[in-house]
Amino acid sequence: MKEISELIFPDDLRYSDDHEWVSKADEVVRVGISDYAQDQLGDIVFVELPDVGETFEKGQEFGTVESVKAVSELYMPVGGEITAINAALEDGPELVNNAPYSGGWMVEVRMQDPAEYDALKDRQAYLEMLKG
Repeated sequence: MKEISELIFPDDLRYSDDHEWVSKADEVVRVGISDYAQDQLGDIVFVELPDVGETFEKGQEFGTVESVKAVSELYMPVGGEITAINAALEDGPELVNNAPYSGGWMVEVRMQDPAEYDALKDRQAYLEMLKG
């Protein structure tokens, strides 16, 4: 595992306490797991995602990530309807390790309440949480 200083945390994203990141484009957000989360999990071998059209509340489990070490649940950082899933993860789950903020994204969500996005941590607050 890497030191926190060796990991990447883009400034233009928001982060949840459960280590998901969120990128916003109007009322639709893209969700994945942070560089920290993928580093802690190790080599990811399978990603289970919901179906397009499913609706989740903030904090609700929406899928799982299986690594050589463990299976971890994915929690919705904002409530809303799934508008897209990253089908490339079906055949290439390692994209989550190799490119957590680009090719390794997981779902796109049409938010129900934009205030939930605003309540997520910015880069600095997330780093402070990780450092304890």
